[in-house]
Amino acid sequence: MTIISRRLQTVRPSETKAMTARAAALRNSGVDVIVLSQGEPDFPTPASICDAGARAISEGRTRYTAVAGAIQLREAICAKLRRDYRLAYSVDQVTVGCGAKQVIFNALYASLDADDEVIIPTPCWVSYPDMVALAGGTAVLTPCAPDNGFKLKPEALAAAITKRTKWLILNSPCNPTGAVYSADELDALAQVLREHQHVHILSDDIYEKLVYGVPFATILAVAPDLSERVVIVNGVSKANAMTGWRVGYAAGPARLIGAMNTIQGQTSSHTSSISQYAAVEAIGGDQHHVADFAAEFQKRRDLVVDLLNRAPGLSCIVPDGAFYAFPSCSGLIGKRTSSDKVITNDVDFTDYLLDQFGVATVPGSAFLAPSFLRISYASSQAELKLACQRIIDACAALM
Repeated sequence: MTIISRRLQTVRPSETKAMTARAAALRNSGVDVIVLSQGEPDFPTPASICDAGARAISEGRTRYTAVAGAIQLREAICAKLRRDYRLAYSVDQVTVGCGAKQVIFNALYASLDADDEVIIPTPCWVSYPDMVALAGGTAVLTPCAPDNGFKLKPEALAAAITKRTKWLILNSPCNPTGAVYSADELDALAQVLREHQHVHILSDDIYEKLVYGVPFATILAVAPDLSERVVIVNGVSKANAMTGWRVGYAAGPARLIGAMNTIQGQTSSHTSSISQYAAVEAIGGDQHHVADFAAEFQKRRDLVVDLLNRAPGLSCIVPDGAFYAFPSCSGLIGKRTSSDKVITNDVDFTDYLLDQFGVATVPGSAFLAPSFLRISYASSQAELKLACQRIIDACAALM
């Protein structure tokens, strides 16, 4: 007899976290490792945001906030959604959690029953399917082809919907592919969703500010008639270099937001009060740093994609957003290392990169896309050049 629940036994640990931990262990043992497995900007949190957090401490704002989040932060989120997308939300339609990850989990846990299905376009962020499993639902994985930019087609969405479908999860820009849906592409998906009024949409917009040469669109701004079925999820981690501050939020129908608050009230209560007051500045204050971050990420993207496409056996399309490259390594499957080990899949290749060339990446199979790998370019250009040269050398050394 085991104390571990059957439900948990179906859930995998995060492979991005596992690879980063493995790389850290090697570093601690003295091995020279470049870590490109973590989705974390290398920029410092902007001084104005840090000052707001310090000010909250000095003003004694260190006590409990409302479960849904400090009213000042929820007001700032409402103002941001109105400013950016002309979306009107009241504070009771907004909840704040310990990062976008917790907010997504709360939404799924608040809404899924045992027979409910969640459509997840793949490749996808590693946590979506496991969150659905933890919440008791069934993930319906819907592959999106590279020749369509890794984006969900309307006909594929229609084919995946059943009477048991509760959610469609849309992530744009996408982790791991960097795919960005245009307003026209979202409108085409909305046309399908209008025919299936029992399907809700979770729009994960966490990378909204990190787009390169293309506009960002969120589905509710494109299809406002779906407002009672859409939950927008976002946070401050990526665009403000605040990963450790743990602030995410959701905006949606008041009844669902209330249910999410019930779950939060019985689990974490709320995220750090200090982080929340810093997030007021991140969301409502000076935004110049966001454009600066995005411009630097675009330079890094161009550098990494160019270098990866020089590696024999790798092929990488240009991502339009986020800070990940997602090259195919199918041209390396079946090749042998100098120790005569056959590269049979993407996991073998990422292990080979880490163990023999000191570069930590994440296998595409973690994102339900075998024969790919994800490379974060949220590191300095100097580090990225060195890492990519090691990848080129690793590919060239295969026989």
